[in-house]
Amino acid sequence: DGWMGLDNGPASTAEQKEALSDCKTVIMNGPMGVFEFEAFNKGTFGLVDILADLSKDSGAITIIGGGDSVAACEQSGRAGDMSHISTGGGASLELLEGKILPGVAALADA
Repeated sequence: DGWMGLDNGPASTAEQKEALSDCKTVIMNGPMGVFEFEAFNKGTFGLVDILADLSKDSGAITIIGGGDSVAACEQSGRAGDMSHISTGGGASLELLEGKILPGVAALADA
């Protein structure tokens, strides 16, 4: 159809802020769009700001998983306001699913 979603708009960011406003734990595992290009970084950086403010102002636990998510937090200047940052996005999700991670299992056997 020729259309491509490259970012979310300000109305979506406002809805995200409202939906997340009373959360105590939030996990981000992927950017909202192609944040590497300035024209398309507002949605991702908007979400990063929301999460950083929740962590800093409300004491929410913010978990950032995955290389692109980490890069977005770093580029936005808000990485230091997050509770936990890991480049292991897929592994983080598997851990939350209750799967045994091979590296963790190897440590337990050592």
